[in-house]
Amino acid sequence: MSLTLEHVSRTVEGQTWIDDACLSFEPGSFNVLLGRTLSGKTSLMRLMAGLDKPDSGRILMNGVDVTQRPVRLRNVSMVYQQFINYPTMTVFENIASPLRQGGVSNELIQSKVLETAKMLRIEKFLQRYPLELSGGQQQRTAMARALVKDAELILFDEPLVNLDYKLREELRQEMRELFKARHTIAIYATTEPNEALALGGTTTILHEGRVIQSGKSSEVYHQPQSVLAAELFSEPPINLMPGRIAGNEVSFANFVHFPLNVDLRPVGEGEFRFGVRPSHISLVPSNDDDLELAVTVEVAEISGSETFLHVRNEHFLLVLHLPGVHEYDVDAPIRIYIPTHKLFVFDAQGRLVQAPGRRIARVA
Repeated sequence: MSLTLEHVSRTVEGQTWIDDACLSFEPGSFNVLLGRTLSGKTSLMRLMAGLDKPDSGRILMNGVDVTQRPVRLRNVSMVYQQFINYPTMTVFENIASPLRQGGVSNELIQSKVLETAKMLRIEKFLQRYPLELSGGQQQRTAMARALVKDAELILFDEPLVNLDYKLREELRQEMRELFKARHTIAIYATTEPNEALALGGTTTILHEGRVIQSGKSSEVYHQPQSVLAAELFSEPPINLMPGRIAGNEVSFANFVHFPLNVDLRPVGEGEFRFGVRPSHISLVPSNDDDLELAVTVEVAEISGSETFLHVRNEHFLLVLHLPGVHEYDVDAPIRIYIPTHKLFVFDAQGRLVQAPGRRIARVA
């Protein structure tokens, strides 16, 4: 089944929730909706499912207009971030419930429930009740119920957000493998750029109900077409510095100057915004083209086995995403190193001019 949204918009109480969304999803594809809270991810999914109706535009499934078709007449499943299981029913009956509603024979229910439970590694718990399970097992049960009826479209609304890190990593890997062999369209909503990258497939970036960019996840990440896309598909957000190219020199905020290297030479002269991902800045030089900056520490935010180091100078703030634990005193002077061959270049309108390793055609 293919799914197409043609200029879909929805307004609620005078506020635009979805603004002229045009998207297409192919059979057997795994797709991510990436955006901050209230960006429109759930609203878009509800329109896809038929739970809500758009004010304008069309939704097509296999080329057939289903815009006004209610959810009960669509072959769609949805998994939410909360564990929505029936507490008085066993795991088996929870998974079997959509099949029973569809009038499937008991023999087929037995085989399909067992097959799906094995796929999600919960076959040992089929006679237990949801409250007797761990959080991860409860979410697997909810996912199994969505998968068992072979829906043409499965929507995952941040289904792993309430699980611990280890469980999330485990289920992400399982989900990637799960959908490789299926012809279902899977659409997964998340606020986390790293999760979008880990899941692969395609990524659609949403912001305030608008589609900012859509394409293969790796391509959207490496070639964000705007400053906004670069900020949204980066955790922490990409660092941005105002600057200019003049002659054979690049300057940031008319403060730091360095020679124009071969990677930036095709860009041409002018005023730009230069971006660098937090993970690309280091504490020691590693490349011949590294730009050394003297900065002051604002805070070292240690998170498990990594550190988010916030630094500043008199012209801009920067964030470093560093592996390992790095402890620094507030206001400590340090030096950091920016590989200039990994700079993104955006024009005055915020459009991508050049991504690391690839030049983008400039729009007049």
